[in-house]
Amino acid sequence: MNPIISARGLSKRYGRAIAVDNVDLDVPAGRIVGLIGPNGAGKTTVMKAILGLTTFEGHLEVLGLNPARQRSQLMEDVCFIADVAVLPRWIKVWQLVELTARLHPRFSRDVCMQYLAKTKISQQHKVKQLSKGMVTQLHLAIVMAIDVKLLVLDEPTLGLDILYRKQFYSNLLNDYFDDQRTILITTHQVEEVEHILTDLVFINEGRIALNCGMDEVEDTYCELMTSPANADTARALKPLNERVLFGRHIFLFRGANREELARLGELHTPSVADLFVATMSGGAA
Repeated sequence: MNPIISARGLSKRYGRAIAVDNVDLDVPAGRIVGLIGPNGAGKTTVMKAILGLTTFEGHLEVLGLNPARQRSQLMEDVCFIADVAVLPRWIKVWQLVELTARLHPRFSRDVCMQYLAKTKISQQHKVKQLSKGMVTQLHLAIVMAIDVKLLVLDEPTLGLDILYRKQFYSNLLNDYFDDQRTILITTHQVEEVEHILTDLVFINEGRIALNCGMDEVEDTYCELMTSPANADTARALKPLNERVLFGRHIFLFRGANREELARLGELHTPSVADLFVATMSGGAA
């Protein structure tokens, strides 16, 4: 099966600045991919290229199409939720539903209304009368009612309280995602999405720093928590990263002998956040 997203040598320059530098990436169908990177790492530029919002160098296909040249056709099978509301503030909910039904052939009014029935949003509400969390719920209801193959989320829960964030991802998993759909997420709140991700892509300074499945993280990486007395022995095994927490030394290893490490202390699977920090810092504490 052809990948949903396929990039080879994907690059983007803004004058002399290199935003994306020779990126190779394949995203199969039925995956939830976290595109994680610090500010200015290039993840937003990659997303813009995927959505056909910017030109690029190299090869990029999304659903078998060139986003820069075939964007109208591509957007029949792609939906996008940004970190800022893009819904018109003056429009009423019923007007937005009616407009979407007329514009998109794969929109289901029934599915949209079923989802909205679970919220406090009425059809007579104007967007400007809704809280930010309710606007996100409305946007998600519209998107979930469109039968597409790729959903792109750019910091979708930024600024929302924890209840709305939990509800957002729960609805996404339970009511939308299946093995025929692919979701690409960028977020700084990695702790909140790591339980739903199937794949991790770290990007830094325009280059891919890590690209693996979540099952590979568990098989390949491990953290050792040990006492100061064993710290020098652990350092000799060449960890990727070291940090100190409450007097205990925590080392992150890749492909290490776990039996050997277990003799030095407790072993754990690293969180996405800890793996990200280790990858970005290049071993600094």
